[in-house]
Amino acid sequence: MRNFVFLGPPGSGKGTQATRLSQKVGIRHLSTGDLLRNAVQEQTALGMQAKEYMEKGDLVPDQLLLGLLEESMNNGAMSKGTILDGFPRTVPQAESLRDMLNKNNMKVDAAVLLEVSDEEVIKRLSGRWFCTTCQRTYNYPMHAPKKEGICDDDGHELQRRRDDEEEVVRKRLHIYRERTAPIVDFYRAESILTTICGEQSPDKVFSDLLEVIQ
Repeated sequence: MRNFVFLGPPGSGKGTQATRLSQKVGIRHLSTGDLLRNAVQEQTALGMQAKEYMEKGDLVPDQLLLGLLEESMNNGAMSKGTILDGFPRTVPQAESLRDMLNKNNMKVDAAVLLEVSDEEVIKRLSGRWFCTTCQRTYNYPMHAPKKEGICDDDGHELQRRRDDEEEVVRKRLHIYRERTAPIVDFYRAESILTTICGEQSPDKVFSDLLEVIQ
């Protein structure tokens, strides 16, 4: 059983690479972003609390995120190892995660940082749209739908998340640089940090990632 933490700014490709790695090595990809969005959509108690923070581009409080992770751990979602994508985002969260895992005789085996410039992040996220029905994501101009604004799979209208609008993206980047980037030093001090250039092709990033994991 091995556990990995993926770090990097929003839009760095953490989710894409985590999904590929999960399929390759057969362990759970646990995206707190997806868990939060699902909770909002289902209007759960945690989701309603988190919604206000997410729409503003602010960080969701530690208590909410830790609650989701503990819930996943208790239902066995992390029993075969986990790729954590989007958590931890702060040093206190990293410390809480370490303590939580230690109590269950687990640990973070490697932290992978995908480095991407702010301008590249803005370009990527401002062109990201998704289908409200099947959740397929499109990125203009590289992966645009065949018909403008319409999903290729089910013909439903595409939308852009509020937190992908440029103004919010810039705020999210500011928060990342200010609050989240120090976590890099945390994992570097624990000698488990590896940095990969996230501006390479997705296949090259994945190839570099496999070398790290192996």
